[in-house]
Amino acid sequence: MPGGRLTQQERQQIATGLADGLAYAEIARRLDRPTSTITREVLRNGGPTGYRADLAHRATQQRTHRRRQSTPQASQAPLQPHGRDAEAVRDYQEALTTVYMTSGLPKMMSRVLSCLYTTDSGSLTASELAQRLQVSPASISKAITFLESLDLVRRERDERRRERYVVDDDLWYQAMIRSARSNDEFIAAARQGVAILGRGTPAATRLENAARFLDFVSEALIRAAEQGREVLYTRTETTSDGTAS
Repeated sequence: MPGGRLTQQERQQIATGLADGLAYAEIARRLDRPTSTITREVLRNGGPTGYRADLAHRATQQRTHRRRQSTPQASQAPLQPHGRDAEAVRDYQEALTTVYMTSGLPKMMSRVLSCLYTTDSGSLTASELAQRLQVSPASISKAITFLESLDLVRRERDERRRERYVVDDDLWYQAMIRSARSNDEFIAAARQGVAILGRGTPAATRLENAARFLDFVSEALIRAAEQGREVLYTRTETTSDGTAS
């Protein structure tokens, strides 16, 4: 099985496979590569609908160049905990960033979120984020403000009174509830339109159907979020060796 980085020709074959609607596993089989390699390559370079072979190849060259330039700093960086492979973690963070970007988050906000989610503590200070991402504190502040407005991060003070930015299980619940409630304004406006346009008319019926659909989905989503938080996010006690009990 070939090793090393993907060639430009292989990236072109990936782009062709995506255009033909092939699954990652089939593209990987044709290239004699692990499926995880293809998945990571596509997710970090625009996703299945935005992947471009030439742009992906250029981006990889740029990342490699930046890493070589930062080698002296990287050699002083702390070792990864739990025996993790530092390069594999870095690659995964880039792939996760792409997933967030594909879902609609801006790049810097996606990078901050990926950085937080791949730390064991789930929390970092602004200076720690700025150091890890090699960006300015102002960029971190702007990203945190945006993420906080979406209930994707929260702030707290540690024992040294430093402000820390945190991701935890409950934030997904809060974000889900917020997403469900975001439909309320349209539902109310649609039902107002029904009264104005005349109940039973084609336009009013269309709005009423949209309102009923969103109302049903929102309520179902809220119920699922409540059940999910109760069942899945129950905090477990840990033993002295770090295992859940």
